[in-house]
Amino acid sequence: MTSRDLYVPPVGAAPAGGAEYTCPLPHIPEAVRTMRHRARTVLGGWAIPAAAADDAVLVISELVTNAIAHALPPAVLRLSLPTADTGQKALRVEVTDAGPALTAGPACADAPSVLAECGRGEGIVGALALQHGIFYRAARITRWADLPVTA
Repeated sequence: MTSRDLYVPPVGAAPAGGAEYTCPLPHIPEAVRTMRHRARTVLGGWAIPAAAADDAVLVISELVTNAIAHALPPAVLRLSLPTADTGQKALRVEVTDAGPALTAGPACADAPSVLAECGRGEGIVGALALQHGIFYRAARITRWADLPVTA
């Protein structure tokens, strides 16, 4: 556990400015592409600069893929625009699911070429986020990241 894991975002709290988007995630691989397109539309509507939106869509892809490949449904994507602990305006990305599945999903099958692609998501999220972590509560896990919204 890192210090980033200790920060608990105000799950369910209304963000400053009121900008929020919530969408249930279908538990199918195609949901990742669908969420990227929806997020791009939402971020455009919020006037998030293109470079920041690109980073956000990558983080969204990683978190949604994790929920679909490794966790139990139901899962939900939530985007909001709170102010980060640093005082900087941020885009919060949250994906909440029902916790780990008992078996590895298809994304981490036994094939060596597939295993080489597994486990990179946390590094990607960490590299792009101002802060990130995991929040556990009864039968639910929320993986979250606060991303800068400047160009």
